[in-house]
Amino acid sequence: MIRLVCTLCLLFLAGQNVHARTVTDAMGRTVEVPDKVERVICSGSGCLRLLSYLQGQHLVVAVDDIETRRNQFDARPYALANPQFKSLPIFGQFRGQDNPELILTLEPAPQVIFKVFGGMGHDPDTLQAKTGIPVVVVDAGNLGAKRPLFQASLRLMGTIVGKSERAEDLIAFFEKVIADLQSRTANIPAEKRPSVYLGGVAFRGPHGFQSTEPSYPPFAFIGARNLANQGAGKELSNSEIAKEQIVAWNPDYLFVDLSTLQMGDKAGGLHELRTDPAYATLSAAAEGRVFGVLPYNWYAQNFESILANAYYIGKVLHPEQFQDIDPVVKTDEIYTFVVGKPVFATMNTMFANMIFTRLQVH
Repeated sequence: MIRLVCTLCLLFLAGQNVHARTVTDAMGRTVEVPDKVERVICSGSGCLRLLSYLQGQHLVVAVDDIETRRNQFDARPYALANPQFKSLPIFGQFRGQDNPELILTLEPAPQVIFKVFGGMGHDPDTLQAKTGIPVVVVDAGNLGAKRPLFQASLRLMGTIVGKSERAEDLIAFFEKVIADLQSRTANIPAEKRPSVYLGGVAFRGPHGFQSTEPSYPPFAFIGARNLANQGAGKELSNSEIAKEQIVAWNPDYLFVDLSTLQMGDKAGGLHELRTDPAYATLSAAAEGRVFGVLPYNWYAQNFESILANAYYIGKVLHPEQFQDIDPVVKTDEIYTFVVGKPVFATMNTMFANMIFTRLQVH
C-alpha cells in the first residue's frame, strides 16, 4: 500500500501544471495552487454548495458520501440541481472525514482540495502532506454577521477555479436581494411588527418544535420581532427553547421549518403542535397562524433558501409590502440564478407539499 501511495503521489506531481500561484486561505495558510485548475474535490458541510454556486460543479471528480445517498427528504437545492453528483466516486465521509488513500486512487486526480471547517477530519496540513494535493480551507460564513466570510470564500474559490466574475455576480445578487427585503419593511413602526417564532430547525439532524435559530436571517431581513432573539431567548447558549417559554411568549405567528418532518408522522415539531396540550393554548395555533417554510440548515446553510423564506414570511406578516411577490415564483427565480435550476416543486413534493402553506394543527 505504501508503494502504491508513493507511486500515485509521483504520478500526480508529474502531471501537475508547472505554473503555480500562491493564495491565502481562510485559516491564513499560504497554499500554492496550479495556475489553471480543472479538477477539484470539496470536503465538508456546504463546500460543494459554494462551488455549485460558482457554476464550477463540472470540475468535481469525486464527492463525500452524503452526496450519493438517496433519501426520502433532501432540502439542498444545489444537490437537486446536480443529480450527477450521486454517480461520482466517493473520497470520504461527510462532515470533512476525508480518506487520503481514497483520494490518491482517484482518476483523474484532483488538483486542489477545498475544505470547510478545517478542524474537522484531517488537519489541512496533514491532508495535504498525505496526498500531495494543495488543500485550501474556506469558511462558508453566513448571511448575517459572517457575510464577509461567505463573500471572501466565493472570491477565493472563484479566483482558483477561474470563476471570479461569477463570484462577483453572486455577491451582488445576494446584496441586492437582502437590500430589497430590508427596504420593504424599513418604515413599518415597531408596534405593527408582529411577534414570531420558528420551530423545528435542524442541527446535525432533525429536531422538534423547541429547536429554533435566535438569529434566523429571514426574520432579521424583514425586521420581524423574533422572540427567540430577545429577552430570555437572547441569553440561551443554544437553540433549544423551553416549551414553557414558548407558551409564555405566545407568539403572534408560528413558523415550522419542515426539516422536522424527517422525524416521522408521530414525532417532530408539527406533530407536537397538533398533539401537545401546552401548544394548544397558543393563540397562533388556535387561530390558524402557523406556516411551513423551507428547511434551510441542511448540510450547513442553504443561503438561497434563506432568501426565499424571507420573501414568504414577509408576505405572510406584511402582505401590502409584498403584494407584488408570488413566493413560489420568487423562490424559483432565486434557485435558477444561484444553483441553475428551478427546484422548488421537487423539494415541495418531498415535504408533502407543505412548504409555503398554512399548516393545519387543529
